[in-house]
Amino acid sequence: MDSVLTQVFLPIALGIVMLGLGLGLTVADFKRIIVYPRAVLIALVCQVLLLPAVCFGLVLAFGLPPALAVGMMLLAASPGGTTANLYSHLFGGNVALNVTLTAVNSVLAVFTLPIVVNLSLARFVGTGEIGLQFDKVVQVFAIVLIPVGLGMLVRARWLAFAERMHRPVRILSIVVLVVVIVGAIIGERENIGRYFALVGLVALVFNLISLAVGYLAPRLAGVGKPESLAASMEIGIHNGTLAIVIATTLLTNTEMAIPAAVYSVIMFFTAALFGWAVTRFR
Repeated sequence: MDSVLTQVFLPIALGIVMLGLGLGLTVADFKRIIVYPRAVLIALVCQVLLLPAVCFGLVLAFGLPPALAVGMMLLAASPGGTTANLYSHLFGGNVALNVTLTAVNSVLAVFTLPIVVNLSLARFVGTGEIGLQFDKVVQVFAIVLIPVGLGMLVRARWLAFAERMHRPVRILSIVVLVVVIVGAIIGERENIGRYFALVGLVALVFNLISLAVGYLAPRLAGVGKPESLAASMEIGIHNGTLAIVIATTLLTNTEMAIPAAVYSVIMFFTAALFGWAVTRFR
């Protein structure tokens, strides 16, 4: 996976994705926390605290090698992606809540992701300081928040232009991502089977638990079904692209990117099946 595609074009693709996200965000999306306080709080607790703990347990239970264990923890710490909004819309979730969760999670990830990564490196690899490393915070900030902030600025200053560009930029981001991922898969076609054999099962189990927890925890707390479905998609569809970029560029370890790559393939199918099942049994 160590190629020009993953080292150069994948970060560019991620920047386009985050820019597209920013073009659809406003300050009001952050204020929407007041409208759905219970749903937002439960979803954030699940995503920031519960799921990394669940992932840690799975990593230990499956006995993953150190680099793959760190890769799984990196994936667990990554926020939801824009794909969650699409799936939520398709299956009747509260898309406004998805936008809110994506916005808040993207900000929180700047601080929580380096902590999880550093703890994981210390636990599984034996390197990396425990705590918040300033350089990682700056790098994650640059990858996540700068494109989002730029997109929000464009929307605030030139609303009509942002409205016109929102859809084309989203389509462009999808096209670029598909090209980059397909290119990476072709380049690694001889290793695809080995990657799935190494982490396919643990990635699948973690994905199913993420979707289930994201839906059941809000429902048990009395949150409505559309909001619970939105939380499920936000929590179950992690931003694998961000995890891959951090693994290959900031951590300079392509093996740590394998779990996110495998998860990104699996989640498209499981999220669709989960959404269909929840809709069918309403």
